[in-house]
Amino acid sequence: MADYTFYTNPMSRGQIARWALHEAGADYDCELVEWTDKSASFLAANPMGKVPVLVHHHGNHDHVVTEAAAICHYLAETNPDAGLLPDEHERADYFRWLFFAAGPLEQAVVSRAMGWEVPDGKGGMVGFGSYAMAVAAIENWLESHDYVCGQRFTMADVYVGSQIDWGLAFGSLPSNPAFEAYADRLRARPKYAEAKGIDMALIAARMDKPG
Repeated sequence: MADYTFYTNPMSRGQIARWALHEAGADYDCELVEWTDKSASFLAANPMGKVPVLVHHHGNHDHVVTEAAAICHYLAETNPDAGLLPDEHERADYFRWLFFAAGPLEQAVVSRAMGWEVPDGKGGMVGFGSYAMAVAAIENWLESHDYVCGQRFTMADVYVGSQIDWGLAFGSLPSNPAFEAYADRLRARPKYAEAKGIDMALIAARMDKPG
């Protein structure tokens, strides 16, 4: 048995977790989850029926991790030799932007996509303030930092970078020099291409299926 069982659908946030698995050099088995036919083992691991889900087979215990940002950091911790954890002086930036991307930035993007407008004067009641504020915050950071922690790639870049990468691809984030340069640096990583290639092949195979 592999160290991890990875439940995913290639057309989901599971792409983030697969990239994290490859950056960490993790030994994993993959179980594909169909939207309308979910296995008992998957639902036992996550009754919400959401992907991605990571099950770490550790000694006599199975540890279940859900939520893509949590999966990313968990893999960095359980595979420390991959060098993806922050150094002491990088920890503040690492956790700040990891949780910013998982919270305010995603809230802002999803709210905009759903057509939900924050009423005037109510920005202080929501975690992201406004779409413009959330985008400007991460844009300003990336204008002066090659990666989340400065000049070095860490696991936080897998999650933050996926948000930027997807946002540019699907138009949910604006194209600007800081975002484009950051995304280009990440797309050039061999493990990004390796993981993305697997999911793109799975998506292509599904599209080719009759019916």
